[in-house]
Amino acid sequence: MTTSTNKTDIKELTREQLASWLEDRDIENYRAGQILKWIYNRQADTFDIMTNLGKEIRKLLSLNFTINRLDRIHIERSRDGSRKYLFRLEDGNHIESVLIPEKDHYTLCISSQVGCAQGCRFCLTAKGGFVRNLSKSEIIAQVRDILKDQISSKRITNIVFMGMGEPLANFQNVIKAIHTITEADFGLGFSSRRVTVSTAGLVSKFSALGNETRVNLAVSLNATDNKTRNFLMPVNKKYPIEELLDACRRYNLRPGSKITFEYILIKGINDSAENANRLAELLRGIRSKINLIPFNEHEGSDLRRPEESVISNFREILVKKGCTTMVRRSKGEDISAACGQLSANSISHEQLIK
Repeated sequence: MTTSTNKTDIKELTREQLASWLEDRDIENYRAGQILKWIYNRQADTFDIMTNLGKEIRKLLSLNFTINRLDRIHIERSRDGSRKYLFRLEDGNHIESVLIPEKDHYTLCISSQVGCAQGCRFCLTAKGGFVRNLSKSEIIAQVRDILKDQISSKRITNIVFMGMGEPLANFQNVIKAIHTITEADFGLGFSSRRVTVSTAGLVSKFSALGNETRVNLAVSLNATDNKTRNFLMPVNKKYPIEELLDACRRYNLRPGSKITFEYILIKGINDSAENANRLAELLRGIRSKINLIPFNEHEGSDLRRPEESVISNFREILVKKGCTTMVRRSKGEDISAACGQLSANSISHEQLIK
C-alpha cells in the first residue's frame, strides 16, 4: 500500500474524468483508455511500465497519481476452501473480504464500509459500530487485489456486496465502483448479471440503484411482521415491511431477473410454520427467490440456530406455496467468514501480522 501523499489514487477517476484531466494538459484523451487497461486488465502497479505511453506522460502521471494496493495483513483459510482477507487501510482501519469457492467458480464477497450503522441484532459487524464509508478506490481494490492473487484455475465470476457495511448507505461510491467493476473495456469486466448488492432495506435508494445499474438486488428481510423485524433490524422502524415490499414491487428489474430475499432463520424468533406461510403470502406478486440462511452463531449473541428439521419444514412450506427457495449453507464458518460474522475491528491485528 502506498503511504499517504497529496496524490490521488487514480482508481478514483472514471475514464471520462481521466480523459478530461489529460485534455487539460494537451494530451490526447484516448490515452485514458490505455492507462485504465494497464491498471485493470494488466494489474499495473506503476506508471513506468506503461510502455505505450511517452516518458513525459508517464512522469506526469507519477507526479500526480498513485495506483494503491490495500495492505494485506492476513489470510485465513477455511476447511471448505474459503479464504478471508484482512486488509489495513491507509488510515489504520481494517476491513475484510471473503473468497468463496463454488462448484466451477469463485464468488467474492466485498465490503462497502468500515463497520456498519444498521445495528442488526444478528450481525457481528454491527457490534463494532460505524466508522466510515469506503472510497471508490478502496472498494475496487478488494476485487483488483484478490484477482491478482489467483489461487487456482477456477475464475472469480461473481461479486457480492455482502461484506462489512450497508452498500446503499455509501451509495455514490458503491455506484461508481460498480461501473468500474462491470466496465468491459476499461474496467474489471464482470457481467452485471453476476454482481449483487445486498441491503438491509434502505428503500430511499432502491429506485436510483435500479435506474443507474443492472446488477442484482438482494434484500435482507428476516421477519414477516414489523414487531419482529423492528427487534432484529432497526431500519424497519424507518422503512417498515409494507413500504419495503412496495418498493420491491416497483423496482426496475431487468427481464428474467428476480429479487433475492435473504431470510436468516433464528430459533424461536422467525422460524415457525406460521412465519413460513406468512412469508409466502408477503412475497406474492414479486418476482423473487428466497435464500434461507440458518443463523451463524457467534460469541456474544444469545440468538440460536434452528434444528435441521425446522429448517427443512420451513423450506418445504415455501416450496409447496410455489416460492423458489433454497437453503444457503454459509461457507467459512470455522474462520468467522460466514454471513453476519465479519468484524475486522474485533480482531487482534498485531497477532495476525506475518
